Amino acid sequence: MPYVSVINEGTFEVEIGKKLVLALEDNGVNILHLCGGNARCTTCRVEILAGDYLDVSQKEKKAFANKAVDEFLYDDCLRLSCQITVSKDITIRPIMTVENTGKDAGPRPAD
Repeated sequence: MPYVSVINEGTFEVEIGKKLVLALEDNGVNILHLCGGNARCTTCRVEILAGDYLDVSQKEKKAFANKAVDEFLYDDCLRLSCQITVSKDITIRPIMTVENTGKDAGPRPAD
């Protein structure tokens, strides 16, 4: 099984095929997902620090564009954790969490 490493949080094993946003939530990382994991709000952004997960999907590009997030952020290795299916090791840094925003996480994304 692959490992997810989260800066300042630790490393945990995740079954192949699990959405990253759910893996984070299930392992105590309070990442935001205000739209419920539907690639609309961009609050579940993570910075990819290691791992082959840099290809931004059209759905993510549209979400970033709708939220007026500059395209240069793709070059900064930002992805939406609700759109990543874990298949191999990955190291990330969550951008928006309950702790650093003071917001509720949002509804649990579907599997």
